[in-house]
Amino acid sequence: MSKDFNPENHVLLEQSLLKLPQQQMRQTFKTSQKYIERDLAFLNNAASEALESCNSGKASPDDSLSQLDVMISRLQGLKRKMVNLQAEEDVYMRKSKARISHLQALYSISSIEDKDYERWNQIRVNRLLVDDVLRNGYVDTAKALVDANPEIEDLVDMDILVQCKAIETSLRAGRTDECLAWCQENKSYLKKARSSLEYEVRLQQYVEFVRTGKTVDAISYYRKYLVPIADVHFDSVIRIAGMLAFSPGSDQESPYQDLFSAERWNHLAETFVSTHHLMHGITMPSLLQITLSAGLSALKTPSCKAENHPITFVSNYNSSLCPICSPELSELSKSLPYAHHVRSMVDPEPVMLPNGRIYGHQTLMDFAANAGLPAGRVRDPTTGDEWDEKVLRRVYPS
Repeated sequence: MSKDFNPENHVLLEQSLLKLPQQQMRQTFKTSQKYIERDLAFLNNAASEALESCNSGKASPDDSLSQLDVMISRLQGLKRKMVNLQAEEDVYMRKSKARISHLQALYSISSIEDKDYERWNQIRVNRLLVDDVLRNGYVDTAKALVDANPEIEDLVDMDILVQCKAIETSLRAGRTDECLAWCQENKSYLKKARSSLEYEVRLQQYVEFVRTGKTVDAISYYRKYLVPIADVHFDSVIRIAGMLAFSPGSDQESPYQDLFSAERWNHLAETFVSTHHLMHGITMPSLLQITLSAGLSALKTPSCKAENHPITFVSNYNSSLCPICSPELSELSKSLPYAHHVRSMVDPEPVMLPNGRIYGHQTLMDFAANAGLPAGRVRDPTTGDEWDEKVLRRVYPS
């Protein structure tokens, strides 16, 4: 393995790639376990009752047959559920195998100049793009990218991210039904993680009843959903009991203005997304942003400023524009630390051209020879400007 390529550095960022299908398989297993335990308990009780009724002579042959039909129907229903869960598990297993194979391919690459590395890296970029656009709600764009690159189909989690974005959007729009349904599906995880998501959503539903003047509904909702969990959220449940005495539009100073604020919906959406991603092992922010941040930090210097280059990075591919100085990436790099280089990256015998650009002397000479310039002439490899060799000034970086 060459010194300039270490597959472990790539694998460090790919933990979520393997964790998500494993988490889904675990949930599928727990669901199947719940179905089996529940139906077996029902069948054991039904069989005991049927046997007791038959032995005591209380049940006629038709009643016994009817009870057997109920048990058979219940078993058939359990079988259908198991078949569906098995199909889901097969999908997750296929995704896990594809992702392990994708990462295993790194260990057969010897250098970053290897064509296999270029192909692997392109697949990685495509799946990171799909992940990022899905988080921002561009589902059609993500589907088009997957259709154009079918090799990444098992490396992305479209269904999970689409569902997450849909629930996030519903919360920002002031709807709680979708999020509450998700909370019910994942109740065991939320309880184990001691998450307050479901309470926060139910609290907001109570607030909306109060906001719209539905006092009776608010009291009924409070008793049904908030009082039973008072032992966990005691202070909050006691506090919101007095909310009915304050109208959100009244002039009197209210201690509940934070709950009546429209920003509460954005808070709920952010809380849901963080809980959802934590449960599935998904990174926050997206892996594309994390990867970009690592690369930008390696390039950032104190002299990098967006105003240095008024021309955007996107529209000027062939320029020498620094990515940190580009308007598109300068905002992302603001909070990043400066690069710490322990070795000088300057070419030997650096010289400065009249336009202020610095290159190694031998680099300029080799470029001039390859470009077929007359003896004694040099050309800037970036701008194409030419000068006499006598204008070169030796510089001594410190």
